[in-house]
Amino acid sequence: MKIAILPGDGIGPEVTREAVTVLKALDLPGMTLFDGDVGGAAYKRHGHPLPQETLTMAREADAVLFGAVGDPDCDGLERSLRPEQAILGLRKELDLFANLRPAKVFPGLEHLSPLKPEIAATLDLLIVRELTGDVYFGDKGERVAQDGGREGWDMMSYSDTEVRRIARVGFRAARSGDGRLCSVDKANVLETSQVWRDTVKDAASAHPDIDLSHMYVDNAAMQIISNPAQFGVILTGNLFGDILSDLASAAVGSIGLLASASMGDRATAGGLFGLYEPIHGSAPDIAGQGKANPMATILSAAMMLRHSFGMEAEAMRIEAAVSGALADGIRGGDLGGTHGTEAIGAAVLERL
Repeated sequence: MKIAILPGDGIGPEVTREAVTVLKALDLPGMTLFDGDVGGAAYKRHGHPLPQETLTMAREADAVLFGAVGDPDCDGLERSLRPEQAILGLRKELDLFANLRPAKVFPGLEHLSPLKPEIAATLDLLIVRELTGDVYFGDKGERVAQDGGREGWDMMSYSDTEVRRIARVGFRAARSGDGRLCSVDKANVLETSQVWRDTVKDAASAHPDIDLSHMYVDNAAMQIISNPAQFGVILTGNLFGDILSDLASAAVGSIGLLASASMGDRATAGGLFGLYEPIHGSAPDIAGQGKANPMATILSAAMMLRHSFGMEAEAMRIEAAVSGALADGIRGGDLGGTHGTEAIGAAVLERL
């Protein structure tokens, strides 16, 4: 179990430290941790946000636990040297094509959601988003429009090969959950989505135990807000996944509780290689003050144990400890509480 720890910038080192403490408390056999520099911290030490030694470390690891990147001191740098290029570079170099983002409202926190409490209580889903294709990575440019004005264009495309590999992730995730998979597209107007839907349907023949459904993206956005209980796992493309995952995150009520994983298809002893990180940023305004909520990073570590090492029982122990701490009123400033980073980490550790 070789795990690369990349704390990054801002509150990244603070929240990552608490997650590492939780991992060590499990006393997992064969676990080895390696620390590396990324983001603004790496630029200041090495002259690049993703040094070669860090990239090599990540390639040789079985999983990466990532903090956050972003440093106002680096805002004036050319784009290729800005801290954010570290995470983009890791996704590209490690071929992390699948993004997994769970969205769940913990009991007792329903009032923090913008949804009605009785609806918020039913929100517990996982969005599997294709991460390296779609319109974001297609050809793009600017041209002169017919009326002589400016016209921007972007090409959206998916091959059946790209769809099949992300569909495998979706079916696997659904099997680990309650067996429901909803594939989201816009096949009524987009040829790209028609290829997506046809390919997912074809892939379903190898997964007869999964309850597969299909939904247009506009309806999916409405249903996540009005009836989230109908969803187990949502499978969708890069553009739609970007929007829907942020929508689901907002419905939870706090980004301080939201973990994520970016995965490829390289096998590990217990699952697949992945990079695991909280969805929040580096929050430089509170960095070093001990105010950050580490629960999202701790939950990211739980996802790592589940998806890269096949340690479902250990992952559930961590999640139960976080849930228990929340139920006992342990809350950071993002949840309207006063507990600091170390106090929250200690509370989770105690319940573990």
